Amino acid sequence: MQNSELWQAVLGEIELSGLSRGSFVTWFKNTQMIRYKDGVVVVGVPNVFIKNQLEKKFHDLIVNTLVNNGIRPERVEYKIHTGISPKTVAEEAEEIFINPTSTVTVKATAAVKQPAIANVTHSYRAGLNERYSFENFVVGAGNELAYAACQAIAAKPGTKYNPLFLYGGVGIGKTHLIQAVGNAIMAAKPGAKVIYATTEQFVQEFVDALRFKKNTSDFAGFYRGADVLIVDDVQFLAGKEKIQEEFFHTFNALYQANKQIIMSADKQPKDIPTLEERLRSRFAQGMTIDMQPPDFETRCAILQSKAASQDIRLDQAVTELLASRIHSNIRELEGALNQLLAYCEMHGIEPDMQAVAAIFEGAKDRPKHISPRQIIERTAKHFHISMEDILGPKRDRDIVVPRQIAMYMLRCELHLSFPKIAHELGRKDHTTAIHSIEKIEKEINYDGPIKQFVNEIKERLYA
Repeated sequence: MQNSELWQAVLGEIELSGLSRGSFVTWFKNTQMIRYKDGVVVVGVPNVFIKNQLEKKFHDLIVNTLVNNGIRPERVEYKIHTGISPKTVAEEAEEIFINPTSTVTVKATAAVKQPAIANVTHSYRAGLNERYSFENFVVGAGNELAYAACQAIAAKPGTKYNPLFLYGGVGIGKTHLIQAVGNAIMAAKPGAKVIYATTEQFVQEFVDALRFKKNTSDFAGFYRGADVLIVDDVQFLAGKEKIQEEFFHTFNALYQANKQIIMSADKQPKDIPTLEERLRSRFAQGMTIDMQPPDFETRCAILQSKAASQDIRLDQAVTELLASRIHSNIRELEGALNQLLAYCEMHGIEPDMQAVAAIFEGAKDRPKHISPRQIIERTAKHFHISMEDILGPKRDRDIVVPRQIAMYMLRCELHLSFPKIAHELGRKDHTTAIHSIEKIEKEINYDGPIKQFVNEIKERLYA
């Protein structure tokens, strides 16, 4: 038996050993047996973090599984092998669910190949961010079912799990996954009409259609002409009767034409307040999946992935310390990593335990007397706008962005409630605050200037 065949047998047994799908994909999927000679098995791994994890946590499992397959190694070594990379062969996703209401069985699914789509010209606005892909999504116990469903949809959109409804707290990867589906479909089928929109965007375009064109036929035609419609944060449809009616008709038109519909929200359909029952039932008629915050193992993998994307090597102890300090969501985890890397760059040092301690101690030692008014004033001053502008009704981008940053700062620095934040900024509806904060949380990890603005405002506040 060749090494590759033997290793596939070993991996197959490991996958069935009780290990979670997320753990298997994260730690074993991209390994291979490089050599078996003179009693020594050499396992090739793609990076140092996986090497450390296999040595520390899974060595006995690997040895025992090798023995079960007729190999009794005197020693097992793990070596970083540059020829290993995540699999990119496009394979048809296997059936992973029996039906939406039955017990779910997850099987292995191949990653959908996603070549660059920057040069593909489309006659419509897709709204997708190319950074979101299946390849850079870290699978864990809290998201493995959502990941598998999205992979299956990307392989055969509109044929199963329609609609797909992902729900869960802020910053756990919902936007990443649903946009990864869109990017994968556009890469495989450049002519497909894939539309991604936030609910706020959908609402604003509908209002603009009524205000400026006096009818919504073009608006309706645009969305109902999609092959795949992806809508983020549908909880913001709540309380908007005319918008809900328009979305209902759009949903029906697409569903009856066997077009794929994907939605995300912070809660499941039955828990979204003031949502029409007819929408609630339609949202829940397909596959509804609860996404959970990442566990410790997944948080470690996320940190390593984010660091590697910046060509930074994180020591395992540093990774585990960071992961142990941040529990809530991926955005806060990325924020802590960015803060660590910025601190190390500023001091000309490598990321180590002392640096991690320093950034957390620095946050703990900040003065507590900062008021909401001071944060708003400092933000307005930073962007050279008046308090009247930031507290007023103007919707110009050079005012809206500072206003959103101020809301984000009030939440992060003072931990104010959403209604309190809305009140401080002169808004009647606290959902505006929720959306603004989520928007900045998303952008801060991908938009250099936004991140810089926030850091500069913080420095001035605590100077």
